[in-house]
Amino acid sequence: MRSGDGPMGTALAPERTRVAMTRARQPEETGFVERDGVRVFWERYGDGTPTLLLMPTWSLVHSRHWKLQIPYLARLFRVVTFDGRGNGRSDRPTDSDAYADTEYVADAVAVLDATATDRAVVAGLSMGAGYALRLAAEYPDRVLGAVFIGSTMPILDRPSDEPEVQVGPSFAEPRSDDADWAKYNAHFWRRDFPGFATWFVGDKIFTEPHSTKPIEDAIGWALETDAETLISVQYGPYLWPPHDWHRVPGEGRAMPFVRHVRCPALVIHGDDDHISPWAVGERLARELRAPLLTIAGGGHAPQGRWPVVVNLAISDFVRRLDLTS
Repeated sequence: MRSGDGPMGTALAPERTRVAMTRARQPEETGFVERDGVRVFWERYGDGTPTLLLMPTWSLVHSRHWKLQIPYLARLFRVVTFDGRGNGRSDRPTDSDAYADTEYVADAVAVLDATATDRAVVAGLSMGAGYALRLAAEYPDRVLGAVFIGSTMPILDRPSDEPEVQVGPSFAEPRSDDADWAKYNAHFWRRDFPGFATWFVGDKIFTEPHSTKPIEDAIGWALETDAETLISVQYGPYLWPPHDWHRVPGEGRAMPFVRHVRCPALVIHGDDDHISPWAVGERLARELRAPLLTIAGGGHAPQGRWPVVVNLAISDFVRRLDLTS
């Protein structure tokens, strides 16, 4: 690992993959990085140029949410993924601070170092778009370009006198019913985590008809973690800008990060997203002066439901980048 070039971590020896399931493409190399006692699992596919770093998303699922991108993109480029802490083969620390966005970003830099990657195009889905945003803003020398899909980030304006809260008190309070968003509640998660996963994945993430397979996959990945871990993730600080960064009263707290991004970007968002409205993607694209690909009828995870459209958009974006600068 290079010194003086980002968060310090331990790059453990790569390991050859043990095939646990049938995949369209197996990784060429796998390994772990370790930071502050937390081990994070990574995979590398292909040997092309440039490298694409596919970021983890909310730790309800792990890196297999990119399963429909990896085989195609790895034929053209070099692809690196890693399981976000809290799911998959990565560790599950119990402290909420271990799930701060700064930790996911530091993990990403450690994975870049472990895979001998100087610079990469980064892509993120949902909260992973927020991790990609912070990575691009704070480590511009490591990011060639950024793709934001179904971005979940506090970017929209709010009343300037409205308190800025990440997790409202209703999340920790017992609810009198379990209807719809009342399921997004710590007590419900502890009581019926499989029920939460089924509702959130089937009702909110994949809203498109004929989504049985991606729903089944995502529920299975969700059940590889547990309620207590996800509650800790929920309280991990997310996209709070440094105190010395300029902020405009009433703007979403993600905006200072947007202003620090210097690389080219692409925004992809479904217009039927039930988790993060299309307006978030539109605002992000406008502020970044980036193209916005709107998926008509698309839900929150178009990479899983509209993979051909997303794959072609990513590959076209990467091919147009100036890799000499």
